[in-house]
Amino acid sequence: MNTVASATVESTSQSLTRAQRRAIFVATLGTIVEFTDWIIYATFAPLFSHHFFPANDNRVSLLSTFAVFAVGFVMRPVGGALLGAYADRHGRKKGLVVSVALMAGSSIVIAICPGYATIGFAAPLILVVARLMQGFAAGGEFGSASTFLIESASPARRGLAGSWQHLAVNAGVLLAAVIGAILTSTFDKTTMGDWGWRVAFAIAGVMGFAVLVARAATVETAAFTRVAASGEKAVNPLIALVRHHRKAALRVIGIAMAGNLCIYLWLVMFPTLVHLRTGMPLNTAFIASVISIVISLVTIPFIGMLSDRIGRRPILLVFAGGSALYTWPALHFLTNDFVSATVIATIGMLLCSGFAAMAATVMAEQFPARVRATGVALPYAISVALFGGTLPYIVTATAKSGMPELLWMYVTVICVLGFIVYAKMPETRGKVLD
Repeated sequence: MNTVASATVESTSQSLTRAQRRAIFVATLGTIVEFTDWIIYATFAPLFSHHFFPANDNRVSLLSTFAVFAVGFVMRPVGGALLGAYADRHGRKKGLVVSVALMAGSSIVIAICPGYATIGFAAPLILVVARLMQGFAAGGEFGSASTFLIESASPARRGLAGSWQHLAVNAGVLLAAVIGAILTSTFDKTTMGDWGWRVAFAIAGVMGFAVLVARAATVETAAFTRVAASGEKAVNPLIALVRHHRKAALRVIGIAMAGNLCIYLWLVMFPTLVHLRTGMPLNTAFIASVISIVISLVTIPFIGMLSDRIGRRPILLVFAGGSALYTWPALHFLTNDFVSATVIATIGMLLCSGFAAMAATVMAEQFPARVRATGVALPYAISVALFGGTLPYIVTATAKSGMPELLWMYVTVICVLGFIVYAKMPETRGKVLD
C-alpha cells in the first residue's frame, strides 16, 4: 500500500481530541470577532458615509465610502504576504494575535473619529488609514487561522476542521447583521445617522480586544513546532512561495475567486443590494440576511464532514455550477417582499456553503508547512481584493446606473471560470501533510 493510501486508511479512525477541539474553538472565536469588525464597515456604510465626505448628494458619499471599502482590500494582499510570512516564521499563534489586535484597534479609531464638518479633510484621511489597517489585518487573518485549524486537526477530520474557518467568517457577518438589526430597531433613523453607527464600531472593537486574550493563551500547532525544531535553515516564505509554489498559489486564486464573489454578494452585500434595488428598509433586509446566514451556519460543518468522505472537488463543482445557474433568476425576481427576499438570500447562501466549507481546507492542502500560512494568505487575499473588494462599488454603481443586468452577468462568468478551475484541480482529500 502506498504512503498516501496508508495514511488515509489509518486516519479514518481518528477523531478530534479535546485539545484539538479547544484550539479550533479559540481560532474560530477570534475569526468571528475579527470579521465582525471587518464587515461592520459595509453594514453601516449607508448611515455614516455623509460624516466623512463633503458631498451634498448622499449617493456620492455612499460611493466614496464604498470606494474606501475597496481600498481596504488593497492592503489585504500586503497583510497576507507580511503576516502570512510572520506566521510561517514565528508561529501561527503570534500571527493570530497580531491580526486581531490591528483589526480591533482600527474599529475603535473609526468609532471615535470626528466627522468632516469638525476636522475637515483629516476625517476621510483617518478613515482611509484605519480601513487600510483593517485590510492588512484581514489579509493575515485568513491564512494564519486556516493554517492553525488544519494543523490542529487529525488527517481524517481536516474537512470538518477547516469548515469552521468560513463558518467563523459567516458568523462574523451574522454578528454584524445582528448588531445592525438591534441598533436600527432600537434607535430611530436620525439617531443612527448621527451617532448610532459609532456604537457598532465600538462594540466590535471591544470584542476584538477580549478575544486577543484568548488567542494569546492558546498553544502553537505541532506542525509548526516540528518545523521550528528541525534545525533546517530558515527560508523566507515569500521567496519560497514565488520560487517553488507558483502553480499552487495561482490555483488558490482560482479556487477562491468565485467563492469570494458569491459570498460577498449574498453574505455581505445583500441588505444593501435589496435596499438599493427595491427600497426595502435596512432593518428588514438585515433580518432576512440573518435568517439566511443562520441556515448556512448549520449547513457548513456537515458539508465539511461530507468532504472528508467524498472529497473536496465534487462539492466545489456543485457550488460553482449551481451559482452560475442561480444568479440571474435570483437577482431578476428580487422584490420588496420579506419572504421572497429571505428565500432568495437563503438559496444563495446554501450554494455558497459549498465553497465556505471547503475554502480553508483545500487551500491549506496545497502547501507544505514552511510556507502554508503565506501560501494561503497571499493568493487568497489577492482573490478577495479582486473579486470581493470591488463588489460593493459594482452593486451600488449598477443599481444607480439603471443597468442591473450587468451584475448577474459578471457573477455568472466568474462562477463558470471557477467551475473550470475546480474540474481541473487535483483532489486533496487524504493527502499527507507535513
